[in-house]
Amino acid sequence: MRIVSAGFWLATWLCVANAVESAGLTFADLDGVAHKPLEPGEKLGSVLIFYWQDCPVCNSYAPEINRIFRSHTNFAFYIVQVDPDLTRTAAKEHAKAYDLRLPVLLDPQHRLVKPARATVTPEAVIFGKDRKTLYRGRIDDLYAALGKKRAAATQHDLVEALDAIGSGKQPKKGETKAVGCLIPTLDH
Repeated sequence: MRIVSAGFWLATWLCVANAVESAGLTFADLDGVAHKPLEPGEKLGSVLIFYWQDCPVCNSYAPEINRIFRSHTNFAFYIVQVDPDLTRTAAKEHAKAYDLRLPVLLDPQHRLVKPARATVTPEAVIFGKDRKTLYRGRIDDLYAALGKKRAAATQHDLVEALDAIGSGKQPKKGETKAVGCLIPTLDH
């Protein structure tokens, strides 16, 4: 007879509860349009790019994020602003200043940060139709570390993951280490 610990059951219950809780999340973008970022509909998956408007690493990626968004139209893309103090007005001004073309969602309570297990900005997470994480990590290797930027990226991890999923394959790398600004832990 196999004995299963209470910790195992608690961990299993928490995973199921988290999946159920995050399943119906609806967010309005900066134009008031409702989105369910974990439900890609007819798309192959949802790409959430966690972003902090004051993070210089994030802001340097704005043109690359727009390029990836335009070239991978078979995925639903979202910028997820994680600053709990960011107002809708300030987010609109920021999106305009950096010409962000994809829907921007405000996540002041980190309701998307938690199921994605995002820890830094910018960090990209791809969710499949079944809400399973297919990729989590950096956009590319442009930043070797904070303050250490290469002249050009040599590995394009997010694009490689999107291309693999678009071809019906699993990404070669399911997770990479993103470099950027830490997402603060909320007290609640």
